[in-house]
Amino acid sequence: MSGSDPGKLISKADNLTTLSLTRWSADWESATRLYEQAANGFRVSKDYENAKLAFEKASKGREMLSSPWDAAKSMESAAALAKELRNWTEVIDFYRKASELYMQCDRPQFASDSLAKAARAVEDALPSDAIKLYSDACVLLEDDRKEQMALDLYHAVTNIYVKLEKYTDAVAFLLKLGLAADKCNATNSQCKAYLSAVIVYLYAHDLKQAEKCYNDCSQIDAFLRSDQNRFAGKLLSAYKEGDVEEIKRVAQSRSITNLDSVIIKLARKLPTGDVAAFKTNAAIGEGEALDENDLK
Repeated sequence: MSGSDPGKLISKADNLTTLSLTRWSADWESATRLYEQAANGFRVSKDYENAKLAFEKASKGREMLSSPWDAAKSMESAAALAKELRNWTEVIDFYRKASELYMQCDRPQFASDSLAKAARAVEDALPSDAIKLYSDACVLLEDDRKEQMALDLYHAVTNIYVKLEKYTDAVAFLLKLGLAADKCNATNSQCKAYLSAVIVYLYAHDLKQAEKCYNDCSQIDAFLRSDQNRFAGKLLSAYKEGDVEEIKRVAQSRSITNLDSVIIKLARKLPTGDVAAFKTNAAIGEGEALDENDLK
């Protein structure tokens, strides 16, 4: 039937929005309904490219009708189809547009969710873009004082950085996660984030930064009194003793089973290098301290 042919519906809708000598104003109400019908028709027939284009037009129509909420929904549908087509640039652009439209409705949680959907879609293909999207999604939630909802997004960014072997950046986001958790009284999440930061530094074979991170985080009473703090302390002591077997024993204990799987994998691989030098350096440091005392 011609009335249900998606292509003809698009043509009819386009005519309703095209001004001419006989049409002095666009009929966006009728046109938008036709675009939506066409989009659904194309999608059912798995013509994703034309379905995507139809949803774009439907979104524009809803904007023209001053309905940003419905415009955002149509734009998200276009983004989902762009994902099916593996057009990552459009996935990002469409979800960002949807996010902006949700913000026009003063719905930051939905706006954040759109950015997170984009990030998850492009995480493997465009990890750097995913990090930016997740970060922007976190900002929207934190500005809305919904830090609790941002915790999973911080975890996602950390996991990407670990996969990219950008360990310093991973730690930076773990510390941001700890701060966000503190603001929403998620003490367990906060302490796990700080322990994870120590583990990441140790995996990167940077005992100095691991100790500094541990000492800095221990200034926070919740972490100082936590099981995660005690576990981190045991791990660092084993490193300073140069005791490979103790490091392995501690790292294989059940105390880390509640951490993210990515962090658990790092811990299971400890130590990653020669720890004998750490014991030597510690001994030298203690010797220097004794010499200073002898001079007094």
